[in-house]
Amino acid sequence: MEKMTLSEQEVINAICYFHAKFKQVQPTEVEVELMYDDASGYSAEAYLHGQVEFYNTVNFITAIRLYLDEKLNRDSISARILLDLHEDEGIIAKIEW
Repeated sequence: MEKMTLSEQEVINAICYFHAKFKQVQPTEVEVELMYDDASGYSAEAYLHGQVEFYNTVNFITAIRLYLDEKLNRDSISARILLDLHEDEGIIAKIEW
């Protein structure tokens, strides 16, 4: 079984890419803040031109799948993606095929 870990910056990049793709802007125009709380789990806020959009855990995973497919040229359909709050590294994504 192959494994890969996306760093917190790569997770942010994935959400920026996802948001930018559907807003038809450059990923560098998007700012993302990652969050975690025990009640709602993983979430993110994407900021673009003064507007904010909320991403829940499902959106988070969807963004990572698109990033795997289009930026890393990996098969996201067969990937098992687990988000993890790491004490030193922040929010990371552990991926297995």
